[in-house]
Amino acid sequence: MSRVNDQLVSMITQLVMEKMEKTTEGQAPEVITTPTEPLIKFYDTAATKGATELAEPMSTTSEPLIQLYQQGTPQQAHIAPATFEQPLNVAVPIKPFQFEAETLTDSIQAAKKHTPARIGVGRAGTRPKTKTWLKFRLDHAAAVDAVYGEVTEDLLQKLDVFQVTTKVTDKEEYITRPDLGRRLSDEAKSLIQQKCKQQPKVQVIISNGLSASAIEENVQDVYLALQQSLSNLNIDIGTTFYIDKGRVALMDEIGELLQAEVIVYLIGERPGLVSAESMSAYLCYKPRIGTVEAERMVISNIHKGGIPPLEAGAYLGTIVQKILHYEASGVELVAKEG
Repeated sequence: MSRVNDQLVSMITQLVMEKMEKTTEGQAPEVITTPTEPLIKFYDTAATKGATELAEPMSTTSEPLIQLYQQGTPQQAHIAPATFEQPLNVAVPIKPFQFEAETLTDSIQAAKKHTPARIGVGRAGTRPKTKTWLKFRLDHAAAVDAVYGEVTEDLLQKLDVFQVTTKVTDKEEYITRPDLGRRLSDEAKSLIQQKCKQQPKVQVIISNGLSASAIEENVQDVYLALQQSLSNLNIDIGTTFYIDKGRVALMDEIGELLQAEVIVYLIGERPGLVSAESMSAYLCYKPRIGTVEAERMVISNIHKGGIPPLEAGAYLGTIVQKILHYEASGVELVAKEG
């Protein structure tokens, strides 16, 4: 039985092989045809293009594929016909760059004569002009120097004043802890009680405050003019001294210590971008711990671009005379005068 099966498998295999050979001999070889015309045609001129196109003609239109408009409606715009002879790179005339006009209106010119503020300075695009920006950086640097600067020993010797300190240890603490600048150190209290005249009519104190530059530039003229003014008015003045890193409300504690009738406090103002040398003079009648701000008065903006120092010193003498006459300062003085 096994032998018959082997013969049957051999016959079937032979028939299949013969069938496959006949099929292979009868197939035609595959021929790949290539198009005779190129996919992309190049023409030198429009005339050559028209002469060589023998097949289906290309549809043409008088309108360009892309229309460019300037200002106005598309109907008003000029449409340039597209031609193949037009050069690819068309020269465009170069216009020289022009800065904005420097002319200012009459109102701005008038305002600039009466204020040092930055008005009518112009701009370059969206940014300030170089001169304006450099001036801003210079003023900002001057303000920083005023806050972190120190009054020189030479000036204190010229004024013949001694120096005391507050509970502040450095500039950073002075800026972040105003309360410490309103209190004298223990050594300062002892030194003031030893050297200063008790119960003076007028006690003058000086402090760098937030601008050492203001004291350097103005305090000598203001103090000498104030001394002269008080002398002419026959008003007694106490022992002047200098406080490093002091605040305005420090006059209350000094009033407690010396029992002065009037205190004149010359202090450097917070610097700005217009001036970093502005000084103020605070006055108060019998300042004590607990004095409110309404009881104080101030003459501010003392510098060469504001109130002249000599004029400010003379004017302070007249204010002190009023305070002593009415025995009041601040809002109460205004009420009694009115």
